[in-house]
Amino acid sequence: MQILQNTVPKPKDITTKHIGILLFEGFSNLCLANAVEPLRAANTLARRPLYDWTYYSRSSQTVQSSSALPVQPKPLTGEAAGAALLIMPSYGYHQLDTPDLRRSLRAAAGRFQMLAGLDTGSWLLAAAGLLNGYRATAHWDTLGELAEAFPEVDVVDARWVIDGARASCGGATTTLEMMLELIERHHGATLALEVAALFMFGERDPQMNPLRRWPDDQLLHAAAALMRRHIEEPLSIAAVAEHLQISQRRLEQIARAETGDSPGKIYRRIRLAEARRRMEQTRESVAEIALRCGYRDPTAMARAFGAEYGITPRQARQLAK
Repeated sequence: MQILQNTVPKPKDITTKHIGILLFEGFSNLCLANAVEPLRAANTLARRPLYDWTYYSRSSQTVQSSSALPVQPKPLTGEAAGAALLIMPSYGYHQLDTPDLRRSLRAAAGRFQMLAGLDTGSWLLAAAGLLNGYRATAHWDTLGELAEAFPEVDVVDARWVIDGARASCGGATTTLEMMLELIERHHGATLALEVAALFMFGERDPQMNPLRRWPDDQLLHAAAALMRRHIEEPLSIAAVAEHLQISQRRLEQIARAETGDSPGKIYRRIRLAEARRRMEQTRESVAEIALRCGYRDPTAMARAFGAEYGITPRQARQLAK
């Protein structure tokens, strides 16, 4: 379950958005990767810097994750600003909650458009008074404690929550879901779907209970993940729908409602993104890449490639050098 509030239109923003990531000793590796990798993937797929990011800490000393991964941060100073600041502690959040940190977070709220508490980060935001009047969630182990300690916060049992200028999620895997939603809000549903498919996010177990009703966005993520698995031998849209245990008409309706595109167009973009990746990162011929991306005719792939990217496959290879 997730909670969205104050949903805004999804403009195609061409400016680079700066994301700050405030790390504390013992942060979760998985949480960090699930926050940053979707941003990196969005840049890769868009082929322009939609996002950049900086690792911050309370000092300039190296911080280590709970599994001993070292990260060299910059100190969070009054110059740090951007589209969002992700607050990323893990264990020991009670000890981290100091008057000095509260002041620092309150100051950051005036410089960052959004503050997001990841894992137990909601506790630190709540302690600073920055979640008063907002909906928020946290790691399931701390959810009840958070609600009892901060009655001014509308604590909800959800995987992630976006409420205006505040966001929160329960842990590492839910961080990926929340970041996909932010990418969708910034740059549209189609790009978010392509990012999700790149990570095989949302794949649906064919043995699952057919009576269970999935939300439309989850069904579309599952469809895109299935498409990503079947690039060389593309499935028909009817087969994709059958795998998801819904009708083709229903899949068409969901795709158009969520992205404005047909499932066929989404599938084609996923295949062409893989074709471009291969042109840029391998020495395979256009003919071989066409076969690997589900095109029996290299000329057909080149036409589709040109229509999508405005350049030929060989030009894409030259530009990547």
